[in-house]
Amino acid sequence: MRKRSIISAVLAAAVAPLCAGIVALTTTPAAAAVGGSGPYPADYETSTGLPNHTIYRPGTLPSEKLPIFVWGNGGCSANGTGQLNFLREIASYGFLVIASGSPNGSGSTTSQMLTQSIDWAVAENSRQGSKYNGRLDTSKIAVGGWSCGGLEAYAVSNDSRISTTTIFSSGLLNDSDDYQLRRLTKPIAYFIGGPSDIAYPNAIDDWGKLPAGLPAFMGNLNVGHGGTYDQTNGGEFGRVAVLYLKWRLKGDTTAGANFVGPNCGLCSTQWQVQQKNLTLDGGTSSPSPSPSPSPSVTPTSGGGSGPIKGAASGRCLDVPGASTADGTQVQLWDCNGGTNQTWTSTSAGEIRVYGNKCLDAAGTGNGAKVQIYSCWGGDNQKWRVNSDGTIQGVQSGLCLDAAGAGTGNGTKIQLYSCWGGTNQKWAWNG
Repeated sequence: MRKRSIISAVLAAAVAPLCAGIVALTTTPAAAAVGGSGPYPADYETSTGLPNHTIYRPGTLPSEKLPIFVWGNGGCSANGTGQLNFLREIASYGFLVIASGSPNGSGSTTSQMLTQSIDWAVAENSRQGSKYNGRLDTSKIAVGGWSCGGLEAYAVSNDSRISTTTIFSSGLLNDSDDYQLRRLTKPIAYFIGGPSDIAYPNAIDDWGKLPAGLPAFMGNLNVGHGGTYDQTNGGEFGRVAVLYLKWRLKGDTTAGANFVGPNCGLCSTQWQVQQKNLTLDGGTSSPSPSPSPSPSVTPTSGGGSGPIKGAASGRCLDVPGASTADGTQVQLWDCNGGTNQTWTSTSAGEIRVYGNKCLDAAGTGNGAKVQIYSCWGGDNQKWRVNSDGTIQGVQSGLCLDAAGAGTGNGTKIQLYSCWGGTNQKWAWNG
């Protein structure tokens, strides 16, 4: 399995103090002001039937049934008003939003609290005397979370009652948790803070491992790990979350047009967009990932079939010992015309050897090893063959690099920031 590029403890630890200071309310729940930009000004409350949770809802329940959105806070903080502006904004568009943790609470949450939120909402919808009796759409439930809260969302995403999962600046911490990706069957969306987001490498790794055919969206906004939750109405993350939930939980295809297709509403904006298997009606377009608007995964100049020769070394990209084992790191070696030095580009942007093994990046950072691995369609197996002789990873944006500018037999091949050196220049069919 490919090792992730950040230390697992960092994600949870780094966000906890950040979240604690994001919203420091001085009001009690009863005195909190209604708000949000939607048609149903929203407030929050608590319920004795659901202790240690915060419930956001329109101040006056609309005639339409409310879909349900359950939320795990950043840092797994038990402060249910930690992302107040963001969650109240969502509720103001006709959603029942339940955050783990009491208003201004302390301590930590667990993924079980998300399940408790769903259980309570379903029960209240059928309980005689409840103000929510018959007022909730329990067939439309989304789960989401920020950072550590996103890990909680992953943990419950296989609940059959959940219609879609939303991951905000988060990604699984260990490869041993990848089973949570393999069991996904419902649409998923990622909203990440761009390359400066500490969770970015893990989110990208998760994206590359999603099941084939799963409808998925990823949007990166270059704001870092802190997002925009504390801005008025949750800022840009609040705006886009509303659009996504209106599409997935209310069937609003106008909102959905922001996420689907090469001319989507978020495409060609400050968001960097990737899409897989999305159609506006919510169905899947094909069992294989749909192309992202950017970057292109189709090889440009070069490519074809034959040896890939280093410009600095004159030696060929080589699989040591003609190994076919997944995880074998490629190297430089004297060109000999062997099948372990014969590489073929595909229309999907892959670089294949032996017909069924792909050139594969084992990470997204400088020094990540480049290896062979069974082809499976991940973005870490897609490459751009540029006119300047560089070969650039689609997922990472880094270049195929002879480690240490080495030129001798056995020099390992890695990813490294593109800088124009001859150890990053290659001739294909040269």
